[in-house]
Amino acid sequence: MWFLLRCTYPFRILLPLRGEWVSRRGLPRSLTPGPPRRRYRKEALPALEVPVSPVTTTEIRQYLRAHGIPFQDGHSCLRAPSPFVGSSDIKNQKDSTASFCLFIDKTTGHFLCMTSLAEGSWEDFQAKLARVMFGLSKVSDDTLRRFSVRYLRSTRSLVFPWFTPGSAGLRGLKLLGAEDQGNGVQYVETTIPRPGVYHNLFGLPLIGRRDAEVVLTSRELDSLALSQSMGLPTLVLPRGTVCLPPPLLPYLEQFRRIVFWLGDDLRSWEAAKLFARKLNPKRCSLVRPGNQQPRPLEALNQGLSLTRILRTALPAWHKSIVSFRQLREEVLGELSNVEQAAGVRWSRFPDLNRLLKGHRKGELTVFTGPTGSGKTTFISEYALDLCTQGVNTLWGSFEISNVKLARVMLTQFAVTRLEEQLDKYEEWADRFEDLPLYFMTFHGQQSIKSVIDTMQHAVYVYDVCHVVIDNLQFMMGHEQFSSDRIAAQDYIVGAFRKFATDNSCHVTLVIHPRKEDDDKELQTASIFGSAKASQEADNVMILQDRKLVTGPGKRYLQVSKNRFDGDVGVFPLEFNKSSLTFFIPPKSKARLKKIKDDNGLVTKKPSSGKKGGGHQNSETCLGQDPNPYQPDSTKSSR
Repeated sequence: MWFLLRCTYPFRILLPLRGEWVSRRGLPRSLTPGPPRRRYRKEALPALEVPVSPVTTTEIRQYLRAHGIPFQDGHSCLRAPSPFVGSSDIKNQKDSTASFCLFIDKTTGHFLCMTSLAEGSWEDFQAKLARVMFGLSKVSDDTLRRFSVRYLRSTRSLVFPWFTPGSAGLRGLKLLGAEDQGNGVQYVETTIPRPGVYHNLFGLPLIGRRDAEVVLTSRELDSLALSQSMGLPTLVLPRGTVCLPPPLLPYLEQFRRIVFWLGDDLRSWEAAKLFARKLNPKRCSLVRPGNQQPRPLEALNQGLSLTRILRTALPAWHKSIVSFRQLREEVLGELSNVEQAAGVRWSRFPDLNRLLKGHRKGELTVFTGPTGSGKTTFISEYALDLCTQGVNTLWGSFEISNVKLARVMLTQFAVTRLEEQLDKYEEWADRFEDLPLYFMTFHGQQSIKSVIDTMQHAVYVYDVCHVVIDNLQFMMGHEQFSSDRIAAQDYIVGAFRKFATDNSCHVTLVIHPRKEDDDKELQTASIFGSAKASQEADNVMILQDRKLVTGPGKRYLQVSKNRFDGDVGVFPLEFNKSSLTFFIPPKSKARLKKIKDDNGLVTKKPSSGKKGGGHQNSETCLGQDPNPYQPDSTKSSR
């Protein structure tokens, strides 16, 4: 039985459904390892055979240039550095004319290395370069065959199959492409089916019933290196460090010890600690990122001992912290990776990075602004910015419906008026659907207990690490202190503070301000019931709106508290009505100048700048004047 495989890549191929792959001669071949047929093709990636058009000299030259490979034009051949000799990185040879020992026929693409005597077709040469690009120079053919990994030449991608446990049924695929990014390589993943339902534990068919230990990695390439070097059972999380879906937990139940080796950065370290909570920390150990403890594949390529690195894995659980000794490695990790410790940076609001440095787990952010200033519109884009970078986000909007909120966020995501381009709706909706974004179904007043229970469920099931609550006032009527609104708010803020700390999850809490005179700017003290809220918050942000005093469009964002490093200040914002997005105007229009905040500290404030320009369309935000993207204007302001 065969089926037609379709994906976003421009190719269609036929694959057998019962676990067999297509051989070079077009016949089914068993998945069991076998001896290579030609020795000079040693370590050429096994490939899925698809019809290949004859290569031309122009295509060969373009391919070599695209991969940064120098070449010399000869009579009938092109001469280039050989990937079959010396360093595994072909780029190390580009400046050495002595290494130009590879000859490529201009007509057929057939290659011959005069040093190693390796030869083959143009497709074989591309497969060898793929090894270099993916860092697989030290991964053997036997390892690739054992995991049924293939190389798809038409898309220049590695293909990792998803087999049904206990059988050879093929349930899906992951295609991994590699793109040269200057000093490194960027990997691009495409899964079939879509990421939300791609629950492949790569390597699961190779796990035996008696295996009691397993190493979990975040990349298939790392799993290949671990299996080859140590022979240990190893599995790959389908979405890397993004989440550990609960449907996979039963497959991990047989293991008495689980080691997380997810990566070499702080984000991987935080994800490992979060996943260990799901699997019972008492049986989990974590490999700490460090200079001498890189990813498994990098460790293999650098000649490091993977056995020694695994022996340094730290237990994920301990009864209490009794000394600095148990913290010193984590402190060193933060000092060595200052930018990563600062959190995920915003791409749409660079000045917010300048002040807050980044978005960090376990913090509480309080956000406020005057009535009608567009708080919900801004905070939706603020959260969407992070979500597009892999920050799993849960939205709790109690004033507007999820449909209206999703419509606004989709418009902000596409940065265009989709009502005028309905033919592009499906394309943008598909991309938006793949974001790790979830919505609470509450509407109107809710109790803090039901909201916290929902948040804890989202952290467990979807690995949510950012929760947005808009807004706090809609939960105060259900509490036992409803007769005392200040006491009720203090209780709720304390509950969110505890949740953020206990679950290593960032909570952004929208709070309405007290009524202030229109000619006065809001301050931290303007937050309703501000004593508890401002004390518990790690960050306080105020969306200032001076349009009632200075005319249309005078908005700016003020960071009035920053517990991470103390930097506070303001920067101007303008609003684009068509895309419902905020943006920072050019500095030539709105320079930053220093002012003093509530505590007399020096901060920065935008000058008034020139009137006109982009301000004319900046008055319509979510919850204000009606337009096709917004809820009714009769709704209360966010």
